[in-house]
Parts: sequence; structure tokens; C-alpha cells
Amino acid sequence: MTERNIQVEPIDRRAVEDQDIEIVERKGIGHPDSICDGIAEAVSSALSQTYLDRVGKVLHYNTDEAQLVAGSSNPRFGGGELVEPIYILIVGRATKEYEGTKIPTDTVALDAAREYLHENIPELDVGRDVIIDVKLGEGSGDLQDVFSEEGATVPMANDTSFGVGHAPLSETEQIVLNAERRLNGEFAADNPALGPDVKIMGKRERDTIDVTVAAAMVDKYVENREEYDAMVEAVRDYTHQVACEYTDREVNVYVNTADDDESIYLTTTGTSAEMGDDGSVGRGNRANGLITPNRSMSMEATSGKNPVNHIGKIYNLLSTEIAETVVAEVDGIRDMRVRLLSQIGRPIDEPHVADAHVVTEEGVELSDIEPEIVDIVDEELADVSSITKRAIDGDVTTF
Repeated sequence: MTERNIQVEPIDRRAVEDQDIEIVERKGIGHPDSICDGIAEAVSSALSQTYLDRVGKVLHYNTDEAQLVAGSSNPRFGGGELVEPIYILIVGRATKEYEGTKIPTDTVALDAAREYLHENIPELDVGRDVIIDVKLGEGSGDLQDVFSEEGATVPMANDTSFGVGHAPLSETEQIVLNAERRLNGEFAADNPALGPDVKIMGKRERDTIDVTVAAAMVDKYVENREEYDAMVEAVRDYTHQVACEYTDREVNVYVNTADDDESIYLTTTGTSAEMGDDGSVGRGNRANGLITPNRSMSMEATSGKNPVNHIGKIYNLLSTEIAETVVAEVDGIRDMRVRLLSQIGRPIDEPHVADAHVVTEEGVELSDIEPEIVDIVDEELADVSSITKRAIDGDVTTF
């Protein structure tokens, strides 16, 4: 029997899929908040790899405070221009010297941010359209001590905090998550007029799902209003097609609902960051890529935190993986929530409590499957360090 404090109990609500109203949101990779998340995580991964290359281990840092100040633009059919550049500030803490070895943290951060923008916001000229500023201070001494506890085989938690995850995704959650990813994937590859700033809001009211899409169009690929309207219709049709892969419920899709005769969602770079929409790390998608008010959520920003002992990153990623693994391997679960609570200075594989809440399928008793759930939670906690490696390698998504 495990010595970890693992608790299993019935959930205090109906399964989300059985509730009358469900709301789900995803901010796409080109949304200003997601741009900040993406940059913060790119900088985090780059710093971790630099530390490993230079001193053989990841040193204390956190880069989860990136901010974006929107620019202004003059979009027009056939191609417009940015009038004022976007400003991005990378803020955080990083170890800049270790046992005589100096680490160029600010340069690493700047390079990582530029590379991320180049790959993910291709219409944004990083040398002209955006100003990137880096302000990384040194970490506080007490947290550095917790981070590098001598003789510890498992890192110590940097904070008393919690992470929360759930599974399986509801139909509406699957639609919202996959529609944005595929619009920004295969659809955008064939339709460059669609910019990466795609925000999707799903609302299920009993058995009717409404999907509202805000899709930034890139002006140089759109010659006139007729072409713009045709692209809006193409986005609508594609989104409806994707949605119908995940549900048999009625689906209605709405695209760029604020458009009128005088104003349309036309941009120069494909992101609303060019036209007054600011951004910040942690203000958008949670660790599983969604904003889900029907579910319990942590307010922690997952992106940019160090992947060694920062609970705001590790426990949000791990709780989601635990829920997904349990649902995949244990029959009879309709809905599951996992909460992991840490205590500062305590080994991260020994949470103060690992709390699993379950809605079982009809005819399934929780007591019959509880031992299986406990075993899986215990195994996942024992392997918590794998989260660190996968986060550094970019094999897990944080937003």
C-alpha cells in the first residue's frame, strides 16, 4: 500500500457532459495572451537547456511574467502596414552565474523569443514590427536553497500551491481544442489568409452546440471584401466539419460576428496584438489548452515556470496526465478531477494530498475501482521527474 496521501471520493456535481449548460474557450496561438505564454515557455525551455549544457543541471529561474503591449496598424486589402510596433517585455528571475560560470540568460531569452515569433507568427517581421525587452533579475536566496537542496533525490516543492486536471474531455471541449489546432494547422497551411489569432468559444445548451470563432485575416492575401467573405465562409464550413467529427449533437458555427459594412477583422500580421489588444502570461488557456468554467481550474500560469520544482507548472501538467491515464486504463469512469496540493520544501513526489474525484458510469461502484485509481496515481507521482524532461524537450504543451 502506498504511503502517499491519495484520496478518492465521489465528485460533488453531475458529469460536465450531463449538465444543461457548458462553456469552453480556447485562445489560439496568435492571441496576445497565447503569444506571451508561448514566448515564456520557449524562454523557459531554452534556459533549461543552456543550464544543462553549461553546468550539467537546471538552475533556479522563472520566466512566467511576460507582457505584451499592443501596437497599432493600418490594414487594407492587398497589404497594409504596422504604424506602431508591438512591445514585449520578458520579466522573471534567472541564475546568471554558477561556480564561476557566467550564463548569458538575457541573450538566451531574447534569441528564444525571436525564434518563437518567427515560427508561429510568420507575418510579423521580428526585426521591424516588434520590440522585445528582457529584464531578468536574480532569484531570491531562500527559493534557490529549496531548488538545490543538497542530497535530495527528488526536488523539493518551491511553494505551497496546487494543480488541477480533468478527463475525459467533453464533446464541446474536444471541438474547441481541435478546431483551433486544425485551423492553425492544415487549414492555415492551405489558406494563408487565415492568421494565427483564432479564438474559439463553445457553448453547449443541452444538445445544441454553438461555436463562435474570431479569426484574424491577413490583409495581403485578401484582395477585396468578396474574398474576405469567402474566407469567413471557408472557416465556418471547416469548423463545422471538425465539430461533427466529435459529436452527433446539433452544431451551429458563427465566424467574426462583429463584422458589418464598415468594419471587418482584417489585420496586417494575423494577430490582434497589432491593433490594441494587450497580452499577459497566464491570462488565457490553462495547462490542458482550454478555459473551462464548468471545471475546477488553477489560476497559476503554467508557461515559463521552471520544470524542476515549480508546482504551478509540474502539478498542473501532472494532474492532467493522471486524470487522462486513469480514465484510459480504468473502466467505468464518466468524469474525473484530480487535485494535487504541495507544501513548500516537501518532495514533489509526496504531495500534501492527491485528491481524485470521480463520477462513475451507471452500475459501477466507486469502491470497486478505487484500488486501481490509487495505484495509477501512485505510479504517476513516483514518475513525476519525467514531466521535467518532457517540458525541457518541448514534448508537453502548457497552454
